[in-house]
Amino acid sequence: MSKLGQVMKKFPRVFWVSNIMELFERWAWYGFYNAFALYLTLSKDTGALGFTQLQKGAIIGTGSMLLYFLPIITGAIADRVGYKKVLILSFTTYVAGYFMVGTFDSYGLVFTSYILLAVAGALFKPIIQGMIAKTTTGETASVGFGIFYVMVNVGGFIGPFIAGFLYKIDWNLVFLMSVITIAINYIFVFFFFREPEREPSDETFLQNVGIAFRNIWIALSNWKYMLFIFIMGLFWTAFNQLYYSFPIFLEHWVDMDRISAVLGLAEGTITAPTVTSMNAFFIILLQMWVSSISMRFRPLKSMMTGIMILGLGLLFMFLTRNPWVMLIGVLIFAIGEMSSSPKFNEYVGRIAPPDKKALYMGTVFVAIAIGHFLAGWVSGKPFEVLADKYYLLSKAVEEKGLSIQPISDTFSQTQYFERAQELFGMNGKQLTQYLWDNYNPSNIWILFSGIAVAASIFLLLYDKYLLKGQSNTVE
Repeated sequence: MSKLGQVMKKFPRVFWVSNIMELFERWAWYGFYNAFALYLTLSKDTGALGFTQLQKGAIIGTGSMLLYFLPIITGAIADRVGYKKVLILSFTTYVAGYFMVGTFDSYGLVFTSYILLAVAGALFKPIIQGMIAKTTTGETASVGFGIFYVMVNVGGFIGPFIAGFLYKIDWNLVFLMSVITIAINYIFVFFFFREPEREPSDETFLQNVGIAFRNIWIALSNWKYMLFIFIMGLFWTAFNQLYYSFPIFLEHWVDMDRISAVLGLAEGTITAPTVTSMNAFFIILLQMWVSSISMRFRPLKSMMTGIMILGLGLLFMFLTRNPWVMLIGVLIFAIGEMSSSPKFNEYVGRIAPPDKKALYMGTVFVAIAIGHFLAGWVSGKPFEVLADKYYLLSKAVEEKGLSIQPISDTFSQTQYFERAQELFGMNGKQLTQYLWDNYNPSNIWILFSGIAVAASIFLLLYDKYLLKGQSNTVE
C-alpha cells in the first residue's frame, strides 16, 4: 500500500463527515454568493432587485467583513456549548437567511438578511476548521487539510455552475438550491457527527472572548505586523472582485453566447456564475501542480509572484469583451490565487515572534475582513462610475441632450435601455458597443490590477526594509 493510502486509512469517520458537510455548505454558499451581486443589481423585471452598485458594495462588503470577524465570538460559543448544537444553529440560521434574502426586496431587509447569513457562516467556519485540526496528526495534517481544500473548491465549483442555469429560469430557484443543499447537512450532523472532546476551561464565555480580543490587540498593536495585515488586505480587495464586480461586468458587457455557440450549446447556457465557477474548477485541476512549484520558493517570493499573476488575471478579465480572453483571465487569476493564498499563513508563522506564533496566527482573518470591507467600497461607486453600463448610458443620454425617465421602482433598467435604443437609433448590441467604445469601461482593470500590483510591491518593500529579508521577526 502506498504511503498516501496508509495516511488515508488513519482518518477517523468524523473527519470525512466534517469534510462532506464542508462540501455541501460551500455548495450552498457559493451557489448563492457567486450570483449575489447580480441579484442585487440586475433589472427588477428579471426578478432581481435593481439596487445601485453602491448599495451592493455596502451589503456584500459589510456582511462578508463580519463573516470573518465574528468567529472570535462564535468559536468561543462552540467551545462552551458544544460543536453539534452550534452546527444545528448554523444550518437553521442559513436556511432562514437564504429564505429571507430571496423573499425581501427592500434595501434594509436584504442587508439584514445577508448579515444573518454572515452569522450562520461565522458559526460554521471555526467548527469545521477545528474538526479538521482535531482529527489530524502531525503525520496526516498535510493530506487532511489538502482534502479539506479540495472539498471547499468542489463545492465552490458545483454551486455556482448550477446557479448559472437556475437564475435564468427563476431567481427563487437559486435560493431554493441553497436551502436544500445546506439542509442536507442536518442528516450528517444528527446521524453521523460525533462530538469531539473539548479541553476543560476555568474561564467563562465572556472571559474567553475577552482573551481572544486581547490577543488580537497585542498582535495588531505591533505596527509592523499591522502594516503587513493591511498590505494583505489589499490583496484580498483585488481578489474579491471575482465575486463583487466580475459577474456584473460579464452581464453588462460580454456576449457569453459566443462560448455557447462554439461548444454547441443553446443560447443562455453559459452565464456569469458559470464563468466565475471555473476559478474553483481550475484550482481543483491545478492546485497540486502549482503547489509543487511554489513550495520551492520562499513564502514571500511565492506570495509576491502569485499576487502579480492574479493582477495579470484581472487585466484579462476586464480588458476585453471577448469571453474566451476572459476565461483565460480566470485561469491566470486561479494560478495567482493558488500561488499566493496558501502561503499567507506560512509567512505569518515565519515573521511572528517565536513565543507568539499562535497568537499572531489567530489574527490572519483580520486581513481577509479588511479586504472584504475595501472590496465592497471599490466595487461600489468607483466601479459604478467607471464600468456600470446604466450609469454610462445615463451619462451618454445627458451628453446627447436627450431625456429619459430615470430608473426607479416603476421604470426598470430594461425599460431605460430600450428607450435609449429608440432615441439613439441602435439595437442593443450596437448601443452596448457604442458605450464600450466611447466610455471605456475596460479601464476598470487599471484600478483592480493596480491594487494587486501595489500589494505585491508593498510586500517586497516590507520584507526588504522592515524585516530585512525575513532575517528578523516583526518584534
